[in-house]
Amino acid sequence: MLAAWEWGQLAGFKARSQRVWLAVLCGLLLALMLFALPEYQRTVHIPLIEASLWASLAWWFAALLLVLFYPGSASIWRNSKTLRLIFGVLTIVPFFWGMIVLRNWHYDINHYTGSIWLLYVMVLVWGADSGAYMFGKMFGKHKLAPKVSPGKTWQGFFGGLFTSAIISLLFGMWANLDVAPVILLTCSVIAALASVLGDLTESMFKREAGIKDSGHLIPGHGGILDRIDSLTAAVPVFACLLLLVFRTI
Repeated sequence: MLAAWEWGQLAGFKARSQRVWLAVLCGLLLALMLFALPEYQRTVHIPLIEASLWASLAWWFAALLLVLFYPGSASIWRNSKTLRLIFGVLTIVPFFWGMIVLRNWHYDINHYTGSIWLLYVMVLVWGADSGAYMFGKMFGKHKLAPKVSPGKTWQGFFGGLFTSAIISLLFGMWANLDVAPVILLTCSVIAALASVLGDLTESMFKREAGIKDSGHLIPGHGGILDRIDSLTAAVPVFACLLLLVFRTI
């Protein structure tokens, strides 16, 4: 709901009352979706959850095209609040369901398995971010997307991917999970790629909105979206690949 509040600004809603309504409506939407599920069931193969994750995969592929062709691509959505709201829904709602299904992974067998998976995705993204920052600081010369986020470099990008691959290999060795290392590595690297895309996509929307931070809810760090932008892409993409594409259940 806090993310929806901040997305209202990215969508072009300047009035505080409008953004409050967006946050409330987002909360109601998620609550209604939860009530629509069968009792005590949060598996990925429920149509509502499955559709949300597939929609996320499609949205982030579309977002990749928007980022690659920015600023020309902005002419498609720049003057449409409706489109920007749809983009917000496709960012926030699948992220919510991605967290739910990962947290409920084999819950009937072991209550903590899902916690490990959810923590893994977070560590993966944070590790990729840290690796990208360090490699970018040490070797960064060539800009990754200067029209969207001038601070990011190709050296940092590949450094982040390298870091995520190392985390995946170590996690696969020590966590004793019933997933083939190749599948885990593939899902992890693609999720790391998605995390970069999530960051770039939010930067693109902020640039169009003429703001530096998505909000001021976290003093000294900006807004909620500034902290979870990478996760909003990585979590649903990882869940979709692992549970629906590779069907690791």
